[in-house]
Amino acid sequence: MPAFRNDAIRRIRQDGDFDAVVVGGGINGIATYRDLALQGLRVLLVERNDFASGCSAAPSRMIHGGLRYLENGEFSLVAESLRERDALLTLAPHMVHPLPTTIPIMSVFSGLFNAAAAFAGSGGKPTSRGAVAIKVGLALYDFVTRKKRLLPRHEFRNRDKTLAQWPALTPALRYSATYHDAWISHPERLAIELITDTERDAPQAIALNYGELERGADGYRLRVEGADDVLVVRPRIIVNATGAWIDQTVRALGTEAAVEQPVVSGTKGSHLILDNAALHDALNGHMIFFENTDNRVCILFPYLGRVLAGSTDIKVERPAKVRCEPEERDYILDAIRYVFPKIAIATSDIVFSFSGIRPLPRSDAEFTGRISRSHFVHRIEGDPPQLCMVGGKWTTFRAFAEQTADEALAFLGRPRITGTSTRPIGGGRNFPGSVGQLADMLECGFPIDRMRADHLAETYGSRAFELMAFCATQTNDRPLTAALPITEAEILWLIREEAVRHLADIVLRRTALAITGEISLDIIVSLARIAASELGWSEEQAALEQSQLITELDVFHGVSKDILENRCKEGQDDKIFAQSTPEPSLSERRLP
Repeated sequence: MPAFRNDAIRRIRQDGDFDAVVVGGGINGIATYRDLALQGLRVLLVERNDFASGCSAAPSRMIHGGLRYLENGEFSLVAESLRERDALLTLAPHMVHPLPTTIPIMSVFSGLFNAAAAFAGSGGKPTSRGAVAIKVGLALYDFVTRKKRLLPRHEFRNRDKTLAQWPALTPALRYSATYHDAWISHPERLAIELITDTERDAPQAIALNYGELERGADGYRLRVEGADDVLVVRPRIIVNATGAWIDQTVRALGTEAAVEQPVVSGTKGSHLILDNAALHDALNGHMIFFENTDNRVCILFPYLGRVLAGSTDIKVERPAKVRCEPEERDYILDAIRYVFPKIAIATSDIVFSFSGIRPLPRSDAEFTGRISRSHFVHRIEGDPPQLCMVGGKWTTFRAFAEQTADEALAFLGRPRITGTSTRPIGGGRNFPGSVGQLADMLECGFPIDRMRADHLAETYGSRAFELMAFCATQTNDRPLTAALPITEAEILWLIREEAVRHLADIVLRRTALAITGEISLDIIVSLARIAASELGWSEEQAALEQSQLITELDVFHGVSKDILENRCKEGQDDKIFAQSTPEPSLSERRLP
């Protein structure tokens, strides 16, 4: 077991008293843990699986104001989301980037009556939105950000100008409108960076993945994977940040107060990652934000050299680990064909799929798109009381955490001593101005090529200097494959610095190997070898880790063992090509 994990368990054994325990290591729980810890509180964060492995690992990867929320009359949510979007553009510039977004428009006046009905509180299904309705929404969007504008105003185009810029778009459109939001490259990594920041800035706080809190006769007990004993924990207040599982957690923790009815109503969202060069190029660097034939909103945008497409929005009765089902896959593919009819789209283009349950406030709305995306804190009295974080989305995690922390501080009688609205996150600290500038600095400062410099800058921001300082001390700083910039030493650093417990943590959350379709059977074997050596796995355990990961990729992400084996063959072809045009090894390169 890594030394930091042993140390955390030892500290809990010695002193189980905590001002607050945050249950749930998704983005909202992690952000609240950070906020409370920065106020000088002794805080424990407990996640029963890996950090950011539930709904927080399955977002649309947009950081946005929520244009369509205006239709529901949620002006305060849109204003808050836009403020938080702009904050993240400055606090995490290595991961959050501007995203020009274009809406193909099929009509002029459609949707005005329906939008008015939604604003008045109707929960019914929307109709197609025409140019006038979209123009009003975009004008409001611009109005909210008028004082501190970071991104350009919206613009409209006629049909000819639209097709000149996006010739593959459906010829049925009449206009298009472009506005700007943002996207996040590595959301799971941003969550981890919040934890590593907290370890540095508030060392009295403790965060543990693969641990579970339960109510016992003598209070609360903590079971931690890798520890033989059960730890006793005594919180003064509990923050329930378990998302779609909030209601189950309330019951599991044995709160004395009765719960009249559930507070969370989840909807399932599925996304596809496609490797289709024609589609990628047709997007022309924009997200296409469009209505499918059933008037549900869908998205397409360039993502790490691939195309991200989504999403579905299906009500679920009970939370569970979910996957993109065949009917959802076909729905998304048909939506792409509808908006880009000239481009051939096949199921073989899919390199990865992912699904999650949105933890939305309980609602009786007939149409899932009418369910509010807002958030609030629901307090359940008891000894200790629970603060349940209901709703929320990736964009607003910082504001939601601040709201929750303020309620906890009020209960504890402690003042707020610092805020987080201007605090850089992870590799956003001391960021030089752009990813390109940072890559230039890395290429000049270390004996690495441009591909690796770009990878480090885009993935780690300014933390890349810390990573490269570590790699310089290692003898295994060699690429996992000829086609990848990720090295064995980089994987070792991730294991030591970012609370890795299982092989899936590396493949699905600490790196983008799975989501970009670069993971193969050969790479899995290499990663297992590195992890086994560092984490002390036996041969049997290493084999089990590989088997469990391969099963998870197959069952929940549509990446079968056959696909992984075929990628090995493709990798061999790449290796042969690379050998035909040899480059100096990393150790042979010299600083310019």
